This record gives sequence, C-alpha cells and structure tokens, in this order.
Amino acid sequence: MKTLYFIMREYMLLKSSSKIEEYYQKSLQLSQKLGRRDFSAVIYNRRALFNHGLGNYLEAEKYYKKALNEYQILKNEYKQADIYLNMSALYGSIPDYVKSLEANQKAMFLYQKTNSQEDLASCYINIATVYQALNKQKSATEYAKRALKLFTANNDQTGIAFAYRCLGESYMAANTADLLDIGLKPEQRLDVALDYFNRGLKISENSDNQLSISSFKRNIGKVYEQQGHEALALKFYLEALKYDEQTGQKAYYAVTLETLGEFYKNQKRYNDAIETLNSALNTSLEMNFLDIQRNVLLKLSEIYLDLNRYKESLDYYKKYIIAKDKLFDEDKEREVTRRQLMLDFGVKENDYKLMQQVSDATLKEQLLLAKQQEQKLLLNQKELKLVGKEKDLQSSNFERSKLQSDYDNYLKNRQISEQKQQIEFDGKVKIFLTVAITLVMLTAALIYFNQRKTTRLNKIINKQKAELEQLSRVKDRIFSIVSHDMRTPVNSLISFIQLLEAGKIEQEKLTRYASSLKNSLAYTSSMMENLLNWAASQMQGFNPYLELLDISKLILDVLNAFEDSADLKRISIHNNVQPDTICRADENMLSLVLRNLISNAIKFTPEGGKITIASSTKENEVVISISDNGIGMAEGQVNHFNNSTFQGAGFSTLGTNKEKGTGLGLLLCRTFMALMDSKVVLHSVNGEGSTFSLIFKRS
Repeated sequence: MKTLYFIMREYMLLKSSSKIEEYYQKSLQLSQKLGRRDFSAVIYNRRALFNHGLGNYLEAEKYYKKALNEYQILKNEYKQADIYLNMSALYGSIPDYVKSLEANQKAMFLYQKTNSQEDLASCYINIATVYQALNKQKSATEYAKRALKLFTANNDQTGIAFAYRCLGESYMAANTADLLDIGLKPEQRLDVALDYFNRGLKISENSDNQLSISSFKRNIGKVYEQQGHEALALKFYLEALKYDEQTGQKAYYAVTLETLGEFYKNQKRYNDAIETLNSALNTSLEMNFLDIQRNVLLKLSEIYLDLNRYKESLDYYKKYIIAKDKLFDEDKEREVTRRQLMLDFGVKENDYKLMQQVSDATLKEQLLLAKQQEQKLLLNQKELKLVGKEKDLQSSNFERSKLQSDYDNYLKNRQISEQKQQIEFDGKVKIFLTVAITLVMLTAALIYFNQRKTTRLNKIINKQKAELEQLSRVKDRIFSIVSHDMRTPVNSLISFIQLLEAGKIEQEKLTRYASSLKNSLAYTSSMMENLLNWAASQMQGFNPYLELLDISKLILDVLNAFEDSADLKRISIHNNVQPDTICRADENMLSLVLRNLISNAIKFTPEGGKITIASSTKENEVVISISDNGIGMAEGQVNHFNNSTFQGAGFSTLGTNKEKGTGLGLLLCRTFMALMDSKVVLHSVNGEGSTFSLIFKRS
C-alpha cells in the first residue's frame, strides 16, 4: 500500500496525469480493503495538495473534503486542523474570502483545542494574506509578525520565508496612514520591503523552494520598478516567469504575467502589454482565477483608452464590471467583516486567557502572603487580648458600650462608603460602554451611507458617459449630412441655373432636369426640417402644448400631402381611423411624427404595395397603427428601436426606389412621443412589412 502511494508521488513530480490516476486508484483501493482510513486520508490529502499546487482549485477542494471526512470519522482533530488550514489558503487563492476566513477560524479552534500553539503561525499567515487582499495592511503586518515570532521560535525556515514575504508585501501596499500607525516613515517603505524580500529569497534559494523563489523575484521586481530601476525590474520579472513555467504553477504564472503586463503598460510598450495581459487573461479564464481576471480586464481597458480605441476600451470595462461584481458583492463584504471580527476576538480572547493564567498565579501568591500576615495578626491580637483583659477588668460597663457603639458605627460607615464607590464605578462603566457603542454604530452608518453614495455617483457617471458617446455619434451624423447631402442639391441647382442662362436646352431635358431637381430639393427640405426639429428638441426648444385632438382630421391632412408620392409608386393607402378619435397630444409634434412614419412606409413599400392606418381604444389609451407590406426590418433593428435607450440608428437606408433619407426620422418620432408623455412601439418581420403603434392617453 505504501509502495503504491510513493510511486504515485513520484509520478506527481513528473506530472504524468494518467499514471497518477492509476496509482492513486490502486493505493486507495488497497487502503480501503485493509480498513486503513488513516492512510486513505493521507492519499486524499496528497492528491489535494498536488491539484492545489497546479492551481486546479475545484479538484483540490474535492479531495481536501474527502480527507477531512476521513479524519472526522477517526476523530483526529489535529489532522482536521491541518486540512482546514490548507483549505483556507486554497479559498484565499481563488479568492473567496468568506470561505477562507471560515476555514481558518475552524483550524485555529482545533489547534487551540489540541494545544498546538506552534501551528497557529500558519493560521496567522493566512489571516494576514486576507487582510492584505482587503487592503488593511496594519492588521496584516500585526498577524505576520505574530507568525514570524512563532516560526522563529520553532526554527521553521520555510515559515520564516513566508512571513518575510507577507511583511514585505504589506509594507509595499501600505498607505501613509498605515505606515505611520505601524511606526515606519513613508520614505522607508520600499527599502524595508526590499530587505524582507532579499532575506526571504536567500532562505528559499537555500531550500530550493522554486514557488517561493518566483514570488520573491516578482516582488523584488516591483520594488525596483517603483524605485525607477526599470532594467533591474524587467530582469527579475522575466526570471520569475521562467520559474513559473518550470514549475507549471498556473496561479503564480498568471500573476507574474499580469505584473509584467502592467510594467509594459507603464513603460508605454502597449503591444507587449496587450500580448502579455491577454496571456494572463486566457490562463485566468482557464483556471477561473476571478481576481486576476478583474485586474487584467481593467488594465486592458486603460491601455485601449490611452490608444484612443474607445470601443475596445468600453468592451473590456464592461467585462471588468461583470468580473468585479461576480468576485465581491455587498453580501460577501458584510460576511467578511463579520468573520474578521470573530477572528480578531478569538485571538484577543486567547491572549487574554494567557494573561489571566499569569494573573491567577500572582493572585495565589498574594493570597498566601495575606494568610501569613493574617496568622501573624491573629498572634498579635491574642497577645493584645491577654494584656487587654487586665484593663477590661478595670474599665466600666459604660466605656465598653461606648467603644462597641463607635466600632459598629465605623463598620457601617465604611460599608456605606464602599457601596457608594461601587455604584459610582458601575455608572462610569455604563456611560463608557454607551458612548463606545454609539460611536461604533455612527461609524458603521457613515461608512454604509458613503458606500451607497459612491455607488449612486458611479451609476450616474456611467449613464452620462453613455449619453455623451451617443450624442457624439449623432453630432458626427449631422456633420456628415450637412457636409455632403446638403451640398449636392445646391450644386445641382447652380448647374441647372447655368443651363437656363445659356438657353440651349431642349424642353424634354428641361422637364426631366426640373423633376429631378424638385425631388432633390424636396429631400433637402425634409432633411432640414428634421434637423432643425431635432436640434430644437435637444436645446429644450420644444415645449409641447398638450390638448384634446381629433386624430382622424390630422391624419387626413397628412395623407393629402403624400397622395402624389404614393401614386408615383402605385401604393394604396387605407385610412381606417374612426371619426372623432380623440387623444391628448401636441398637434405640430403629432403631425411631424405622422409625416415621418407615413413617409417611411411609402419609402420602404415596393410599387403596388399597401399601407393601412387604423385606430383602437384600450381603457384610457388610444392606439394608432401604421402598417405596410414593405421590406420590413431585421430583429436586431426592432429590438434596438424598442429599447428605452434608443438614440437613433446613426445611418440611413435607401428605399425600394433608391429614395434617400436623413437617418433622423425615427429618432424624432421617439423624442416627440416621449415629450407628449406617449410612446411608439415597432413590430416588424424582415421581408413582410412593419407596424408602428402610437399609444396616447385619451385625456
């Protein structure tokens, strides 16, 4: 059984997956056949450690739980604590800080229960790592120093190296306030961190711990980069990456790629940065490293923003927000805070118990001295009593009564004084506790409201950013129209006038040119009207005058204006709107909406087609529908138009007879319907036609 287990371990060093699985199954089956639960737990634990080292966290968690189950059945609390400790480190790497703190808490409880004080050092390192991730560097250094003290007492060189790395990383990440609380000047931060990293690297190189060597080299590179030594920083980054590739540790590899990518970004080497960060992103997606995904996506967004490639920047920023929300929501944050308080309380309570043991011993010594003094006092009292008996025989009954009365009064007064002092002390304690609780609650409320305010501001900023980007696209569209579409008919008009001045033009050509120029100027007039109406609405120049209107009359007026256009394409228009159909709207705005929608229906309906205008009522609403059997619209266009954030398509589509448009008609319809407290809904099937439904309030 043991031989099979050691063969499995050798194949783990060779990273031979098929052989690892084969000898894992063989050793496990034999241990189960022999009824050796203790050895089954060892096999599960080794398989978990192997997957943990490769960054296969889900597999590692599965085998840790199997090992934990075996040790729980065996009631081996010390081994259970070891498993919880490893699981805490595992969850911290994912990261899932709630599970990490919970597992660490269970490990500490079991180590204390089994009186394994030296193993608490590893728990302190895990706690320090979580505090680092939460950017609470003062607390992180406190736990790291506790761990270093225990590691040093047990001459645990690997543990000492871990503590050095943790302290160096905390000093690097600490802000000015944290450094001052720790007792370190801000300008000493990098030198102290570099000293810890170099000491840890020396220990790791002596023990040939390649994983630790990689971490120390990466951190030394960060220090040199902040000190302005770019060449040295790049040298250590590349050496760390080489170690990560050799060990096959995906988590360390992804972190080093992220760090190197950020270095290239800071050096403006954007192509190298994008290539390196994409490699880090692919590795983090493969292994589900959420924190690395979040960091890399933000860096890629910032790089594309520096390159003025706003679309790519926005795409990566959206992915960053999704990764950030997935990693750490408000419920997890509250749970982490609760776990931190529980852990801090547990550690302090343990320290208090140790202090209490010392205090109890001191108290016993004092009680012993008091008993000795009491015995001496009793002897003295006996001697005094012998002497006093002679005097008492001579004293009168009156004097004895007086002395007894004075003594009783003295005892009562002293008792009253002690009670008053106790009452005053209890009152002060209550006041202190009340003030302390009030301050804690006020601080918590202030933090909560500040977080809510920050969230609201971020939402407002993102919304304004989207609106500004859309307005910029509309502005570009308007400039395109003004610079091209308006210049063409004006040039045509000038050319036509020159032909007229020359006087050498046949009547047939004159008629044809005049007809073409009429169509061009009609398009220009429609375009100018839409442009001016849109511009006025954007400058808040349109204030709707809402009144009760008879829609049937307004529709007849609009249809009369489009009669010639429809006849040219032999399109039949059926007006099924009931007379005296009343709704609440602005007459001018509604007329413009109808003109645009009917114009579009004629434009996109082929010759010989059909347009139907109908009305219906629903409770307090009036619905006007404009339907055609034209070319219709794609599903994506329909969804975009019906979206509440629709701000215009930004382009124009030619009609069935190559009729041109401005690309602003539907935008105006949406804008004016919203101003009239109404709405427009599109239903369309590509190739079968479209229906626009205008929904108004009846009163």
